Amino acid sequence: MGKVVLVTGVARQLGSRFVRRVLRDPEVDRVVAVDAVTPAHSLGGADFVRADIRHPAIARVLAEHVVDTVVHLDVTGTPLGGGGRVALKETNVIGTMQLLGACQKSPYVRRLVVKSSTNVYGSAPRDPAYFTETTAAKSLPSGGFAKDTVEVEGYVRGFARRRPDVAVCVLRFANILGPHADSPLADYFSMPVLPTVFGYDPRLQFVHEDDVIEVLRIGAREPERGTLNSGTFNIAGDGVLLLSQCARRLGRPTVPTPLPAVTWLGSALRTLGLSDFSPEQLRLLTHGRVVATRQMRETLGFRPTYTTAGAFEDFVGSRGPGLLPPEAVARTVDRIAELAVPGPGGRTRT
Repeated sequence: MGKVVLVTGVARQLGSRFVRRVLRDPEVDRVVAVDAVTPAHSLGGADFVRADIRHPAIARVLAEHVVDTVVHLDVTGTPLGGGGRVALKETNVIGTMQLLGACQKSPYVRRLVVKSSTNVYGSAPRDPAYFTETTAAKSLPSGGFAKDTVEVEGYVRGFARRRPDVAVCVLRFANILGPHADSPLADYFSMPVLPTVFGYDPRLQFVHEDDVIEVLRIGAREPERGTLNSGTFNIAGDGVLLLSQCARRLGRPTVPTPLPAVTWLGSALRTLGLSDFSPEQLRLLTHGRVVATRQMRETLGFRPTYTTAGAFEDFVGSRGPGLLPPEAVARTVDRIAELAVPGPGGRTRT
């Protein structure tokens, strides 16, 4: 029998795309797609099972379908439908616990892939220039999705110790962007005006959703010769962008605001449901975060198609023009630079 792959979180765009992609893999015999919500997107020829991973019944699904590979994508920072933060945390943490418990009992499971996030490193003023997979966070996340990912990874490490026969691959993704991006940061960049923290211009990294699909596929299959797809890997596109560069490329004006005022504004935006301007996102937009991707290239054998700038450019193209067209901003900046050139006698032209 070929591989039987179970994928969680298929009601989301990313999950359904991965299901359709892995169905084309000649090594895969069958795909079992699981979610508590019926997907609005096509799952191709996958077998959809409506099940809540927070409940022990998920163990029965693994047993009935003789699943040997589990790809856990239902760890996310945005609630689906009308679910709130409490339900989201339960799915992220309790759901992962139940799923890992089911995998531990199953004699068939041989490979586990978990979607995690670089949020596990937090964001703090004394952070290193680059986080490697073994770098400890200077300030552990105290709440929200970032804390969920820390707890999820802790449970995954415990599972790996109890089931050393299972190949476990944890993929820590940088901020995922693309035409179909669904994340708090994508919501932030979609605002007509971007509130920023006065005095800070953080470095940011992105990974394109197409590259996310491909690296998940690499993690779910047998490793190619000379590579190893068990362990923990940072996943991000090459390069970094400053928040100010992102704003210019979007054509959106920024409003530098003192930190206390941004905190209050974030609470107001969350109350109105306009953006999940959470404390963890506020820290990211203050201090930034950049990860090293050497292990992704040399050990996992994955090289992203999109750079950080390329992923952001594709995201910008899907959002339409902002209030300040980038071409007009560029012309204005060039004009100011020309006016600042010293003229004859050392005086600046005006």
